[in-house]
Amino acid sequence: MNKLVLMPAAMLKAMRPHQWLKNLLIFLPLFASQNISLGSLAIGGIAFISFSLVASSVYVTNDLMDLESDRLHPRKRLRPFASETLSVTMGQIMAVALAIASAPIALYVGSEFAVVWLTYLFITLAYSAYLKRVAILDILTLSILYSTRIVAGGVAIDVQLSFWLLSFSIFFFFFLATIKRFGEIKEHAAREKLEIAGRGYRTEDLPAVSMIAVSSGFVSVVVLALYVSSPDVVVNYSSPEFLWGACATLMFWVSYIVLVTNRGEMHDDPIVFALKDRTSLICLLVVLGFATAAVRGGL
Repeated sequence: MNKLVLMPAAMLKAMRPHQWLKNLLIFLPLFASQNISLGSLAIGGIAFISFSLVASSVYVTNDLMDLESDRLHPRKRLRPFASETLSVTMGQIMAVALAIASAPIALYVGSEFAVVWLTYLFITLAYSAYLKRVAILDILTLSILYSTRIVAGGVAIDVQLSFWLLSFSIFFFFFLATIKRFGEIKEHAAREKLEIAGRGYRTEDLPAVSMIAVSSGFVSVVVLALYVSSPDVVVNYSSPEFLWGACATLMFWVSYIVLVTNRGEMHDDPIVFALKDRTSLICLLVVLGFATAAVRGGL
């Protein structure tokens, strides 16, 4: 009886609803275009639901594939399937049901969105089955999956994505993906384990991964700076000089995240960490403040 009572909570936990925050990237093209309407927000919301359901399907699939390595991890062993709170059969049913529920919603948004949805599903399944075990390629795949959400948002609301937005996103999300691996390697180094189960990294890779994180993070700042100094910026901003403040804030945040991770304090996905971290939230508000000032022509 107790197991039946706990099952809905365990199923929700297995779906990782906190990870749905990443799907808010679907709205980024809409806000970047500054052409917001109730209709576009509604379509964006439907697209968000579709991506969240399919993402949960893949998270469940990934957990089923990682059972053995998760059971060796100090935190992941508490996940519903690794801890046997939910059975493998239940996980298989959940994975299929979530994908099936997501598909007609994607088709409702539009055929082009459905193609992006299918591409996302294919890449995530390939990542779960193989790519996550290949060093560097796993990071690149994660950055592409982040950017795919932005592409999905642009297709859903019929907004043309700018070269600058896509360039910034691929480097910035490569940084976030590298930070995720950096944190995992740092944690294993602290536990004196040479290899990360189910991944293509060893603890001796720590300096190289750290360097990759720093360089990709700062390249994303450079891309933003180049955009601010380009003629294209005046299309959306009446006082683009305020965006230099956003560049400086982003440079600080990138450095801060690298420092936190190097100290072994990055225990979550970096996006989830940032949304719970006071310094990161302050940086976000400062960036939004500078962006608003750039749009309106002053503070």
